[in-house]
Amino acid sequence: MPKKIPSTSQPDSFEAAMQELADLVSQMEAGELPLEASVTAYKRGSELIKYCAGQLDKVETQVKILEADMLKPFSADTDNHRSQDGDEVDA
Repeated sequence: MPKKIPSTSQPDSFEAAMQELADLVSQMEAGELPLEASVTAYKRGSELIKYCAGQLDKVETQVKILEADMLKPFSADTDNHRSQDGDEVDA
């Protein structure tokens, strides 16, 4: 595998970030990078991990919102409220 200088730009997508991270890990594990390039690759890997974690957090929030809308439709004229475990409680 040819040596690549890690990018410093924002990844195009989650998948692109994961691929770049996999490439960096492969190069580092194979010992293909000199010390200074390894440090740069490590820093880039940290940035990519933060980016991916942020993307996953966004998606998780979106899924929770969607699930809440689908599983618990809001009805303004209900007299009874449900607790978190689904049991009815008096208001």
